[in-house]
Amino acid sequence: MTNTQVTHIQIDNYGPWTVTPEPRREVDLQTLQSRLYADLSQLVGNRGGYVFFSRFDNMIAVTNGLDIADHELIQESVGNRYPVTMSCSVATGKTPAYALGSATERLQKAGSAQDEHRREILRGRTIDAEFRTDEDLQIAHFDVNDATGKYTDELNEFDTFIHIEQGYAELMRYMRRAHDSLSFFVGGDNVIAVCPALSPADYRDAIDHVRGAVDVELKVGVGRGELAHDAGMAAKHALEDCRATGDDVHVDWATDG
Repeated sequence: MTNTQVTHIQIDNYGPWTVTPEPRREVDLQTLQSRLYADLSQLVGNRGGYVFFSRFDNMIAVTNGLDIADHELIQESVGNRYPVTMSCSVATGKTPAYALGSATERLQKAGSAQDEHRREILRGRTIDAEFRTDEDLQIAHFDVNDATGKYTDELNEFDTFIHIEQGYAELMRYMRRAHDSLSFFVGGDNVIAVCPALSPADYRDAIDHVRGAVDVELKVGVGRGELAHDAGMAAKHALEDCRATGDDVHVDWATDG
């Protein structure tokens, strides 16, 4: 059984800020968003977690191992370095989608994303250290088969991007609908999915679905761990085993399926 801790991160009053006192240059907004994501990735990553950029003004973090004090320090660091503040809501659940839904609901109850009076809200609960286990997280690292040969070295970059995005979008929808998982594009031809306790057969079904729906072929390595870093590194090693053996699915634990 998994027990995923998810933090919904939302920039406070960001929409109105981008046009006050007049519309800001898009290049400046893109720079702020990318730098904020990079800093949050480092701040959370140094504590064993993962951050995914989502829509940039909203980000989703897997924060197993971080407590409320850690979140407060991260908020303080951002508030000291940026012209915007961010609010956070933390929740846990047996599935990542359930945890995110609970976190988002708490944040919405604290006020609108465009409420000028809402600042640095921090709500929710974390998993106490004594209840953490090395099976709390299951993370899958998907990779497109021979993306370089099929796309990068054959098509122009935009058409390559379309193919990769079609595969990601279909995988994201399927994993959310079928398994309450959260899947994120992380660059190149890679997608990381935060999942409940799934079997190798579940991952094969997802790969078959994407192949049938959009003709993109995937492979996946899956890892488990107490922290996102632990599970993610195990998934990376399992993916390398896929590349070595030619298998579509490899998990880092003993299984008959």
